[in-house]
Amino acid sequence: MITALLLYLILLIYTLAIMALIYGFTKIKTTKHSSASATTAFTIIVPFRNEAHNLPLLLDSFTKLEYPAHLFEVLLIDDASTDGFELPELPFKATILPNHRTSNSPKKDAITAAMTRVSTNWVITTDADCTLPKKWLSSLDQYLQNHNVSMVAGAVTYTGNNSFLHHFQQLDLTSLQGATIGSFGLGKGFMCNGANLAYTKAIFEELNGFEGNNSIASGDDVFLLQKAIARHPEKVHYLKSSNNIVKTQAVNSWEALFYQRVRWASKTSSYQSSFGKVLAVIVFLGNLNWIFILFLAVISSFSLVHLLIVCVAKFIVDTVLIYQTNNFLTKTKMRHLLASSLLYPFFSTFVALYSMTGKYEWKGRKF
Repeated sequence: MITALLLYLILLIYTLAIMALIYGFTKIKTTKHSSASATTAFTIIVPFRNEAHNLPLLLDSFTKLEYPAHLFEVLLIDDASTDGFELPELPFKATILPNHRTSNSPKKDAITAAMTRVSTNWVITTDADCTLPKKWLSSLDQYLQNHNVSMVAGAVTYTGNNSFLHHFQQLDLTSLQGATIGSFGLGKGFMCNGANLAYTKAIFEELNGFEGNNSIASGDDVFLLQKAIARHPEKVHYLKSSNNIVKTQAVNSWEALFYQRVRWASKTSSYQSSFGKVLAVIVFLGNLNWIFILFLAVISSFSLVHLLIVCVAKFIVDTVLIYQTNNFLTKTKMRHLLASSLLYPFFSTFVALYSMTGKYEWKGRKF
């Protein structure tokens, strides 16, 4: 009886947390594009390592931006690549610079190195395996003209094929994006994606960049965001615009996906945001709860009715958050939702546990 009450309590807390994110998601209004004249100059920083196969696609999407070429510059920071990428002729200013390693985090070092060359007020970071929508800069510029902000987080989604692996990744990323937007709507923003993050050079310098987090390999986005929110919460916004959604490539193996998620999860314990830490624990317990109830049902010490109640309740709230976020991110129909929902508690729990002690490989390096 006590076990059942505890398990239902965890389910209740989890359900209320996801419902809060669903509500928060609706609080962030979608920004519509206008034809206002461009005024903001941007420096776009792209750290990369051995991305010769991806960079041409990214550079091509830069050439297609509907934004004056004289108002943006691209700094490509090469982190000891060995694949011989050379910069082609481009209709906008682009420069390759070497990374200067000073910490355990290649991306933080790359951004820090690039900041010494930034002459514009606004900086945007993105990744080498991304492609950008045509109105990426114009939608951001429009938002900046209408809001007094120092940092703006934007959305990221996947491009991929029709395999179960790619759909599983899309659903997982969609849930993370939903949690990101929902937390901003609740006034508790704690997460973002460095593939689509803009901030002023002034706030980067005011926060001393990544100081205090350099021992952690990832987190160039999240830690900077949380420091900014702690200092100037009213000046950190989320841009919810279909014209500002960056597309990145899904990975092509379960092993690569696992270690990518381990890298993402490894920074959770170092969050400055108490809300982010509490939500991470709730989500972990919610997934572990599902596994534990399934185990008890299998060994016949727990009624299948309990398992059914937990499964249905969790599936409903998760699906609502994923569905509304998917409608914003992409017009692609959700597939393999039920199978992914059954697999996800095992996957995410193993990722969380492994990230506490396990090592991972990233860009050919072990961390």
